[in-house]
Amino acid sequence: MAVNEHNTEQAAHRWFAKGLGELGHAERRLLEKLAQRKIVSEDVNAEFRSDLTFGQRLADNVSRFGGSWTFIVIFALGLLLWTGLNSYVLHKPFDPYPYIFLNLMLSMLAAVQAPVIMMSQNRQAAMDRLDAANDYKVNLKAEIEIMGLHDKLDQMRTDQLAALLAKQQEQIDLLLALMSRPDNGPGPAAG
Repeated sequence: MAVNEHNTEQAAHRWFAKGLGELGHAERRLLEKLAQRKIVSEDVNAEFRSDLTFGQRLADNVSRFGGSWTFIVIFALGLLLWTGLNSYVLHKPFDPYPYIFLNLMLSMLAAVQAPVIMMSQNRQAAMDRLDAANDYKVNLKAEIEIMGLHDKLDQMRTDQLAALLAKQQEQIDLLLALMSRPDNGPGPAAG
């Protein structure tokens, strides 16, 4: 067993009260990075967006636009224009009231837009899972680092108390030695 593996095994017992083999993959990788003093946080957004397909980028853009006030305003203006043209402006409307062609177009739009939005939501959920896993690693490392700092502070306090007790004992021994000398009487020294 290498020194690093031995330290990692000790850290697993110390911080998780488990053996290295009992830890999950994330905890094991965290301990290895801690031993090497490496950063555990990752830029999840950059990693996730680096390997997007054209369809995934398109789904994200459609969802982003379809869920905006710009889309709602343009869509409302389009509906008003459609109904206004077919009700009041045109003498021979191409889609007279009750606007059957408009209903067909709206149904087709909804049929296409809903799965595209769901694809984007699925990708967002996957990205949220990656983000949560990254947060877990960072929080776990911070917790371990804080526990380590507490241990160091406790050790410093113990060392300081031991040094203080040793100094007090030394002073007590000196006082006892002074008290036991015969020339050390209770009154003022005569000169």
